[in-house]
Amino acid sequence: MTRPASQFGALSRRSGERSHTSNHTEGADATMTVPPEPGDDRTDPSLSAVMSERRQLINLAYRLLGSLADAEDVVQETYARWYAMSRRQREAVESPGAWLTTVAGRVCLDLLGSARARRERYVGEWIPEPLPDRTELLGGRAGGTVTDLTDPADRVTLDESVNMAFLVVLESMTPAERVAFVLHDVFRYSFAEVAEIVGRTPAACRQLASSARRRIRAAQVPATPAARRADVVRDFKRAWEAKDIDALIGLLDPKVTMVSDGGGVVSALLRPIEGGEQIARYAMAIADLAPGMTILERTVNGQPGLVAQRDGVTEAVMAFEVAGDRVTRIWAVRNPEKLRPWTTA
Repeated sequence: MTRPASQFGALSRRSGERSHTSNHTEGADATMTVPPEPGDDRTDPSLSAVMSERRQLINLAYRLLGSLADAEDVVQETYARWYAMSRRQREAVESPGAWLTTVAGRVCLDLLGSARARRERYVGEWIPEPLPDRTELLGGRAGGTVTDLTDPADRVTLDESVNMAFLVVLESMTPAERVAFVLHDVFRYSFAEVAEIVGRTPAACRQLASSARRRIRAAQVPATPAARRADVVRDFKRAWEAKDIDALIGLLDPKVTMVSDGGGVVSALLRPIEGGEQIARYAMAIADLAPGMTILERTVNGQPGLVAQRDGVTEAVMAFEVAGDRVTRIWAVRNPEKLRPWTTA
């Protein structure tokens, strides 16, 4: 079995999560209905088993869509279609988990097709929604409380397949490439199973995944140890706080790129900026405009990152790509609609 590029790794499906795709997908295109109430004749005797697939579905949908909010909607739609079927139809499904995954994959494929049109109308650059580390969320360092145990961010496994660089490369793929690659290389579905979801032949899906791998390889940077990446981001934070422009320039690759996402809701760069000196000067300007800003070291999509807060409110989440001793890319998410898991009380 072909594995993805080593920089990004692969998410091996946990024991008990893997289920083979069944041909029983009757009702997959049913309209949304309300899940059953207690006593309803549609009540599923294996409800706990069906609902236990939610984590898997959230993980799949987030990687495919790059949006936690959209992933939640996909999961809700998937379960709605399950309960739109009669009890007899549900009992005829050999593997509910495979059925749910098939439906979620198809819903994501449809959304990816329409997302391109939506993002053409998006104000400024679109960056995938950043996710905090579970321990930081629950420990209160990102403003979390015990109620956050039910937050979908807690259910997204933070590995190399959700780091920002990986998600940005996925954005460059066609919807079919993205679905085929994520299902096969990340979630380890066979191409026969992928074909049922994508609606193409196994051979065609193999070609889609191969094309996606080429995109991944083309975007790779030399691997940097995790501890070194954390040191570089920490040094960036300290230089920014000290307003040491020379130190900042030294930490930035001469060809570094910075992308900012405000979504037209808050101020942000409308286009990427390039060059170490230009980005360092931009960082200094931000520091001058926001004297009360606090910079915190946080894990962003499984990688060292920074969070900017004012008066205890998260205003930006920054993800970094580091090669060697320098930052090569910065993604700054400011759109408050994408900062929901980071919002402090």
